[in-house]
Amino acid sequence: MAKYLRVLYIGDIMGRPGREVVKAMLPKFLEKYAIDLTIAQAENVSHGKGMTPAHMRELQAAGVDVFTGGNHTIERPATLGLLDDPYVPVLAPINQMTVKPGWGVKTFESKAGTVLIISLLGTTFSQRAELATNPLLAVDNELSKRTEAYVARIVNFHGDLSSEKRVIGYYLDGRVSAVIGDHWHVPTADPMILPNGTAHITDVGMCGTLHTSLGVTKEIIISRWRDETTQRNEIAEGGPYQFNAVCINVDTTTGLATTIEQIQEYKDSI
Repeated sequence: MAKYLRVLYIGDIMGRPGREVVKAMLPKFLEKYAIDLTIAQAENVSHGKGMTPAHMRELQAAGVDVFTGGNHTIERPATLGLLDDPYVPVLAPINQMTVKPGWGVKTFESKAGTVLIISLLGTTFSQRAELATNPLLAVDNELSKRTEAYVARIVNFHGDLSSEKRVIGYYLDGRVSAVIGDHWHVPTADPMILPNGTAHITDVGMCGTLHTSLGVTKEIIISRWRDETTQRNEIAEGGPYQFNAVCINVDTTTGLATTIEQIQEYKDSI
């Protein structure tokens, strides 16, 4: 068994531009960092909500191994079939009210051994509270049931508030290899190894068009805000583009992280 596991976690892939960015830029990082396992936040992959099987295969061909989930994951019917299959590496938040058992936790067989991956949804805002149960209790319950020997345990926390995303890192410190926050689509500058050996970042950011409102055409958001109009979101197209991720090194003998490195890269065209 390999002594170390190199994990790449990619931020929210936002629609077609996000998929194109990943296809264009991921191969370089897989080689540069000698990645063993690639995980990506997939709740926005297909037109901003959920992920179709065709888009999953497209990203798998680019090198993504596992797809974590968020509040939009279960809004696309085509995603539900992926979640139902225990052998398909697609997750929804384990504590979301309408999520079935098994949808929020899956394993991946890496060359270093079995990796456990868990998705969680934050509940600080009232609309989140109506959709999800307590994420701390949910992850406690899941970890307590797991008696298998895992070389790494990766937790994705899809949440709204920095305090919520930061605190759950400390809550799980020493019990999991990494707690990766996302949902903002804006990367934070705080990747670190917490005191007991868990890698953490409050928000890893997104992949897609750069000069946007979280991947949405900014003019629509400005008009809606200024003029109080009702307009549907449209995913922004064109460059420049952004790719945001973190690379985590896990000691497979302890299941704890030794390093976490933030990756932010921009390209005018792809």
